[in-house]
Amino acid sequence: MDEVGVPAAVGSSERSSELLGYPPDARLLIVNCDDFGMYPAINAAVIESIEEGIATSCSLMVPCPGAPQAMKLLGRRPRIPFGIHLTMVREMPDIPWGPLIARERVPSLLDPAGELFSPTPAGRAALLGQARPDEIELEFRAQIDAVADAGLTPTHLDFHCLADGGRDDILDLTVALAAEYGLAVRVWLEPGRRAMRRRGLPVTDNDFLDSFSLDLGGKAARYAQLLRDLPVGLNEWAVHPGPGDEESRAVDGGWAVRRTDYEFLTSPQAREVLQREDIAVIDYRAIQRVWSTSLSPR
Repeated sequence: MDEVGVPAAVGSSERSSELLGYPPDARLLIVNCDDFGMYPAINAAVIESIEEGIATSCSLMVPCPGAPQAMKLLGRRPRIPFGIHLTMVREMPDIPWGPLIARERVPSLLDPAGELFSPTPAGRAALLGQARPDEIELEFRAQIDAVADAGLTPTHLDFHCLADGGRDDILDLTVALAAEYGLAVRVWLEPGRRAMRRRGLPVTDNDFLDSFSLDLGGKAARYAQLLRDLPVGLNEWAVHPGPGDEESRAVDGGWAVRRTDYEFLTSPQAREVLQREDIAVIDYRAIQRVWSTSLSPR
């Protein structure tokens, strides 16, 4: 994912922040930790970033090997809001995961070797060129139901390495599932945002930030400046905290991004800037309430 600038909302005179009940000059920020459940070290860093830092929520990768531990951590912490990081790709050769549904039921989601596609541009293009909507729905439902079966209640759905699902029909399917399960959806590309705002559904008003798009050098200063410059309306950052320990470095090519995210999110500087700037840090529960009301059957 890249950092993408999104212009002012089309089709609505109100910002999403106002749809959530905030005054017109309010600055709102969701700090969501993506990739929760990918592996145990990430799980620990995400929990600390929420409990001791400025992060407000996380998104769970249900098919990953660290997901059972992550769900246990959430079960012991019912106050932590979380979403489901719908997962159709796999980028780590040394950390295996596949679809939750039996492979023979979702062949269009698999590469020639019978594995999930890589999130490289070529891998995403191949997946999106062949993935069947009915098989996507099977896998998405399996991921959502696995969370429900663990006794957990998510707030929203978002996507791992596929902005707004990667295809219009995938986003439409996900919005339909959100309506069925009473959830919100992270939508941040311009076409999807316009469509959601026309339906009175709150989505980010301004640039969506994916922390993998930031340079590593001077990252803490860049984060602090982004907070000082945060525009009026609803904003969202997708961050990726991890400890960058020896084990993580051995398996995760993005460990440095995760380590620098973790360092800033848990720093005194982050809290100080937020307080000084009078930024309201929220999570998806407020958004979920509007989505579930707006999408509920009449």
